[in-house]
Amino acid sequence: MTWVMWAIFIAFVVVMLLLDLFVFHRKAHVIKVREALLFSAMWIALAMAFNVLVYFIYERHWFGFGGTSATELMDGRTAAVLWFTGYVIEKSLSVDNIFVIAMVFSYFHIPPKYQHRVLFWGIFGALILRGLMIGLGAVLIERFHWMLYVFGVILILTALKMIFSSHEPDPGKNPMVRLAKRFFPVTTELNGEHFTARQNGVLMLTPLALALVVVEATDVMFAIDSIPAIFAITSDPFLVFTCNVFAILGLRSLYFALAGVMDKFHYLKFSLAVLLALIGVKMLLKDVLHAVPNITYYTLGAIAFVLGAGVVASLVRARREKDAES
Repeated sequence: MTWVMWAIFIAFVVVMLLLDLFVFHRKAHVIKVREALLFSAMWIALAMAFNVLVYFIYERHWFGFGGTSATELMDGRTAAVLWFTGYVIEKSLSVDNIFVIAMVFSYFHIPPKYQHRVLFWGIFGALILRGLMIGLGAVLIERFHWMLYVFGVILILTALKMIFSSHEPDPGKNPMVRLAKRFFPVTTELNGEHFTARQNGVLMLTPLALALVVVEATDVMFAIDSIPAIFAITSDPFLVFTCNVFAILGLRSLYFALAGVMDKFHYLKFSLAVLLALIGVKMLLKDVLHAVPNITYYTLGAIAFVLGAGVVASLVRARREKDAES
């Protein structure tokens, strides 16, 4: 019966996407910070409401969740805490995605009023790809327990790369962009909010399409980090998928709310690298830490501390730089 809840959740996501595309953002327009903050608050509120629902689903074993061999044996409180921890991790790691998205839009000269359209279809594709990757990850972990150690090593290596890498990726050199240019003619001119344009009878890709390609490819790369990170918290596919979905659905609003001030968060990327390393170590020590009482609460506290320290340090530096200029 668990498939019923899966079907209900997927139907909810489809409805929210349709409302977003055909109601809230039917016409292309520049999304102001105030609008972005309102939608960000809405997505966070929906996520917290769903977290409450998770509690009752697992506490009362609705549709067989939390009390059958098909899912992890857990009560509502444990499931809710695991879901919230996973959501915080995915939401935090999505911030790093915002840095890259801003760079992609700048590189392809995408006007602000068309950026939401690129992000909408980018996130639509991300939901499908992440669903497939989460399903594959769940199967691998169920059949091969040692995959958790592989995921842990991946997270630690990624963290080290983030700390010691000094150069930003070049969207123009993205392999998917090169592949698109190889098989399709490309124009440097925009055609409104369309991904294609017809010039001299030839159908060509516009910069919007190339930006979408890079956004999709970037999300796959970030998913390689974020999905193993959430499996460090729980291997329950429903919890993993739903917290991922809510984090992704709120990514567009978060981008428009933070894109203009991302340069002020100097130490946030370092904090995210430390967070990945922390989760990677937790995966490697999973068998040892499993016996520690309330380990999920300690993990949540460590995540809050690392992220909080990065934000506070960034704000202090920004304040000092502003005082030095005045």
